[in-house]
Amino acid sequence: MLNRRQFSSVRYQILGIITALALTIILLAGPVQAARTATSIVVDGRPLFSVSDADSLTAVERADLLNLRLKQIEQSQETVEVTTEVRNQYPTILVNGKYLLTVTQSDLQETRTLTEQANLWAEQLRQALQQAQEEKSAEFIKNMLLLTMAIVVLAIALHKGLGWLWRSVKQAIIQRFVEPSTAEAAVADSPKSLNLLLILTLLAARTALWIATVLYITNLFPISRSWSYTLTSGLITSFISRSLSVGRNNYSVTDLLFLAALILGWVALSGTISNFFKLRILQVTRISRGSQEAVAVISKYLLIVLGTIVLVQVWGIDLSSLTIIFSALGVGIGFGLQDIAKNFGSGLILLFERPIRVGDFVSVGKIEGTVVRIGARSTVLRNLDQVSIILPNSRFLEDEVTNWNYENAVSRIRIPVNVAYGCDISEVKAALLKAPKGHSDVLNTPEPIVCFLGFGESSFNFELRVWIAEPMVQYRVKSDLLFRIEELFREREIEIPFPQRDLHLRSGSIPLTLSPQLEATLRNTLLKSENNSVAPK
Repeated sequence: MLNRRQFSSVRYQILGIITALALTIILLAGPVQAARTATSIVVDGRPLFSVSDADSLTAVERADLLNLRLKQIEQSQETVEVTTEVRNQYPTILVNGKYLLTVTQSDLQETRTLTEQANLWAEQLRQALQQAQEEKSAEFIKNMLLLTMAIVVLAIALHKGLGWLWRSVKQAIIQRFVEPSTAEAAVADSPKSLNLLLILTLLAARTALWIATVLYITNLFPISRSWSYTLTSGLITSFISRSLSVGRNNYSVTDLLFLAALILGWVALSGTISNFFKLRILQVTRISRGSQEAVAVISKYLLIVLGTIVLVQVWGIDLSSLTIIFSALGVGIGFGLQDIAKNFGSGLILLFERPIRVGDFVSVGKIEGTVVRIGARSTVLRNLDQVSIILPNSRFLEDEVTNWNYENAVSRIRIPVNVAYGCDISEVKAALLKAPKGHSDVLNTPEPIVCFLGFGESSFNFELRVWIAEPMVQYRVKSDLLFRIEELFREREIEIPFPQRDLHLRSGSIPLTLSPQLEATLRNTLLKSENNSVAPK
């Protein structure tokens, strides 16, 4: 059974292959229509040669007429005999003694004579017709079905092998250029551009594999061979013909795909170079980690911009012809992409001003964590639960940000402690000052201090203040000190107060006046009770 991650990966691969096939069909829509009117002579789906105009017939009309006759001959079970003879001074090709084709001067190819051309075509027709009749046998169909099964199994194995090769290449590239030493650096191990390039390369290879498999299998059977030939011809025509105009030059789909692959490859290479530059060169300079990250990011985007401009210029595309595209992109940034533009600008400000740097422990609203990476659009924080939180860069410029490491990583933590009235406050102070001694994360300079804050409703209020060098461990230090304080208080019999209230009742007479009737009734009732209690039984 596939787990959720594997199922998602397979789903995306299938969607990618389907999308690629759909795009291929769209690209082939025009060329396929043109291929249907080609002047090729086809026998059982195999193109043999092309004819030219002759007499009052065009090349297309001659080809359609010849293909119709050949199809009738294919379906017959008679032994095929192809001969040539001269009629009206032109060599003529006969099939089973019936006229098929007259070879004219316009049909000559290379430096052959009319007779040589006729004999060559006759031999090609004889072999193709005999093979077409042989391939209609049940034995041939059976063998082709077995071959189809073997090809499909091989294609599945190659499909999986490409995935294994992709993972191996990715791991080799990362191990070669990226050398993570901390958990924070592991996030930047595999640049997104490198991942994208490898994923697109894998998708293209798998798509090409299955297209080639389908075309090869359809070419095995006579019933689908014509479709395979048409699709293959259209595919080649679509990718080779220079029908796309960019500026003053014409380009084919292959040219533009190759240019896109070069640009994407340069983007991936730029990310790898910047990582290599950061890990192998900038670390030797001993500059701060935030400065290393800023220099690496700026160098990466400079390499991408300059490299892309050079590639486009070398490819012959005039950037001035893309003015309209850049104008539309500017309008899109102004309206639909304004948040992305704002975050990108905020990222540049963060990199240059450096109010936060990689490795800083920061608080943004209710979110706390260590800065792992500052990107062009977003910043990644790793909180104390080791969960990565992605925040847009604009949050760090619009909201209040607490940077515990800014300029000085040493910070003070406060621990409030309340003791009951009646306790010796000198003992309380001694116990609180003893609690942080020996703790590895508490600094000896500045020294811990105890402040007497005042008198509460039911307690003396104190506060222990200590200094630490690592802000991200403040919660653990607080917990350790509270455990130690409770232990010392028990040893010295210092009480921790709890909320309590005293209720005082004053004694005295209660002023109460009874009416004469009620007083007489009560007196009678009491007399009757006394008489009943003394009566003999």
